[in-house]
Parts: sequence; structure tokens; C-alpha cells
Amino acid sequence: MTETGRPPYPHVYQINVSDGGVPKRPVLEAVVATTGVEGDRQRNLNVHGGLDRALCLFSQDLIERLQDEGHSIEAGSSGENLTLARLEWEKLKPGYRLQVGPDVQLEIMSYTTPCDQNAQWFRDRDIKRISQKKNPGWSRLYAKVLREGVVRPGDEVTIEAG
Repeated sequence: MTETGRPPYPHVYQINVSDGGVPKRPVLEAVVATTGVEGDRQRNLNVHGGLDRALCLFSQDLIERLQDEGHSIEAGSSGENLTLARLEWEKLKPGYRLQVGPDVQLEIMSYTTPCDQNAQWFRDRDIKRISQKKNPGWSRLYAKVLREGVVRPGDEVTIEAG
């Protein structure tokens, strides 16, 4: 463990679910299926969910940097299912695969478009702060589930280039 009490390797920082909308709240473990995290629901299925958007991912390291800038965002605030830590987030892109813990394998499918529901977490309601077009490397990511299983905070995350 590091001085922050977190593992020194890339890992799952937090798993988040909600009955629709944001923020999503942390759970101690979750079953990840091809349709998403069991117990999670999206409010608008036209823009969220589906097989190619089964999971939303975001970086705890970026969340902490955003907090340093004065934004009130926290893990789960922006609707991500998995908050990941210690990854070189800006290098991740569609086509890359992630192994999450011993079971789950994901493929990054796309960058997310910032949602107006997230404006409340940003100074001046500036959701473009997490826009891939305006701020490359700061976007949340959508992922497809290639292999189902259970995930827990602390599970190691490894990256395979696409």
C-alpha cells in the first residue's frame, strides 16, 4: 500500500451504481454482465447503456486533479460505474482492452459526451472540462464487457493496447 492507503498498481478505486441518474453510489462488490453492472440503471437509454456502453469508466486521479481546480466532483458523481486509479488515463482510447481483477475483461468503445446532469459538479457548470474534444485525455470512457465476472475495489487493472 502507498501512503494514501491505496495499492501501488493500477486498480479499481470504487464501484458505483444508481437507480438512474447521478451521482452513483459506491458498493463493495458487483457482478459485471454484458449489459452492465448488476443493480445499476440508466435514466436515458437513448444515450446511456447498451452493449457498447455497458460500463462508464473514469479516473480517480483526474477526479482529484479536478478537485484541486475547485470542482466538487467525487468518485461516482459523473455517473461512472468503475472509478479506476493509477492508470495513464490520457493514453487510453477506443480499441484498448482492460483486464479488471481475475474475471472481467472490457474493451473501450468510445469517449463519452459530457452530460448536462454533470454540470452541478463543475465550477461555472463547465462540463466541457471532461470533453474529449475540448480537453483530450479528460473524458470518461464507455466500455463493452467481453468477459463477465465480479469486481471489487482494489482489483488490479491491466491494459492491452488495441
